[in-house]
Amino acid sequence: MTLLAIDHLTVSHGDQIALRGVSLRVAAGEIVGLVGESGSGKSTVALASMALLPDTAAISGQVVLDGANLVTLPPRQLDRLRGNVAGMIFQEPMSALNPLQTIGTQVAEVIRLHKGLGRRTALREAGGVLARVGLLPDRVPASRYPHQLSGGQRQRVAIAIAIAGDPKLIVADEPTTALDVTTQAHIMDLLTGLIRERGIGLLLVSHDLALVGQVADRIVVLQDGTIVEQGPVGSVLAAPRGLYTRMLLAKARHAPARRIGPSVGAPVLEVRDLTQRYRGAKAAALDGVSLRVGPGETVGVIGESGSGKTTLLRAVLALGSLQAGAVLLHGEAIATARGHRLRVLRRQVQAVFQDPKGSFDPRQRVEQLVAEPLHLLDVPVARAERRERVETALRRVGLDAADADRFPHQFSGGQRQRIAIARALIIAPSLVVLDEAVSALDMSTRADILDLLATLSATLGLSYLFVSHDLSVMKSMADRLIVMKDGRIVEEGPTATILATPRHPYTTALVAATPDLDRVIASRTAQA
Repeated sequence: MTLLAIDHLTVSHGDQIALRGVSLRVAAGEIVGLVGESGSGKSTVALASMALLPDTAAISGQVVLDGANLVTLPPRQLDRLRGNVAGMIFQEPMSALNPLQTIGTQVAEVIRLHKGLGRRTALREAGGVLARVGLLPDRVPASRYPHQLSGGQRQRVAIAIAIAGDPKLIVADEPTTALDVTTQAHIMDLLTGLIRERGIGLLLVSHDLALVGQVADRIVVLQDGTIVEQGPVGSVLAAPRGLYTRMLLAKARHAPARRIGPSVGAPVLEVRDLTQRYRGAKAAALDGVSLRVGPGETVGVIGESGSGKTTLLRAVLALGSLQAGAVLLHGEAIATARGHRLRVLRRQVQAVFQDPKGSFDPRQRVEQLVAEPLHLLDVPVARAERRERVETALRRVGLDAADADRFPHQFSGGQRQRIAIARALIIAPSLVVLDEAVSALDMSTRADILDLLATLSATLGLSYLFVSHDLSVMKSMADRLIVMKDGRIVEEGPTATILATPRHPYTTALVAATPDLDRVIASRTAQA
């Protein structure tokens, strides 16, 4: 039975065409993966499937959900369909959830709207729905607020909201992008279990080909708003017909050319016996953590949410006081430095964050954003020199000098990340801390950014402390790998050795939970 039928759908926003004649089907109990680069139209298809496109969008074609054409349906009937016939899981649950309401209230709202139950009854049923997605009341009570949950728990709440009205179709837009590998595996197990158990259809939007290949029945490939290939997962991934699909597969497997060999010289960064405990917490956020990063070396840090990665990065960046231990930059303790010496040390370490859009002031032009670290210099920089330094930094990361006059919203996600890297480089640091710097990027853009980082390391002698939940990124970028769990380092060593023959059970679990594209393709081909 076909739940969602999209026929010849064309969507435009003014002169910009987002979709061109898109046609696809999702049947009951079927998982259809929708893949493509950023800007290919994936999210537009997802929003169209829920009739959530803006009123200014020009739409032609049909979007038929459970027999009703959403393009022509009146608003009140659309409201009845959303949540009741179809539910949606958005990419960032922290943005999708209401921070002022408890999670139980938010799930109960869907139940009240679509099942007509009273407030108390709806709240009781909401507790059952939350338990169904793994949020048991004795561990995660319905009285909690979104900010009191981990990323994986918030995503489970988003799934609970999507299924609370017993829909026939779920539309999931990048539901695991920001999650660590084990949480991602749990979320996908939960989703696929619901699909098979209840016969729900799932339209899964993702840039992760390995993930889609692992769970989907069919795959649809979008390029510039047009479907260029679709079919059974095993056939499309093992023997792609289109050049674009082959390019996506090549980018997913891409490993940047990097310097091979041990790092020589005194360490750029040393962390010695770092311990940090937050008030009220049962366990230490960091418990005796020690590591080193050599000149030109990339050290990767992996671990689940709550393992201590963020606390470690805050300590390295001197964003808070240390309770015990030391952080040394070129042999000098940053925690005890003051005045001129502190500015000198801060110049040696800069950061690139996961979401550059969130770390940029949208009111500032790129010139102001990139020039921000120049305040760490001992002598103020004249306006002309500042402009010259900004343009040099932009060119170094593959952007144009004229981009300095534009605003962040005028760039793609990959371009914004290049701007973030330019900002980190403008004062010539010796160490760059990368916090999930490529996790939100599509395969093609990710490959380009990793190539850029490898080139910068080779040409400028940069060292990287690279936090990521993506083991494929670590495999291609990190010289050494550090595995963290519950605030401790449980394993460390050469990346290739750890990924091939992990010694600690936790590392083994992380490796096993990571979808491997070639392994997935071989498995799906054998099943076919």
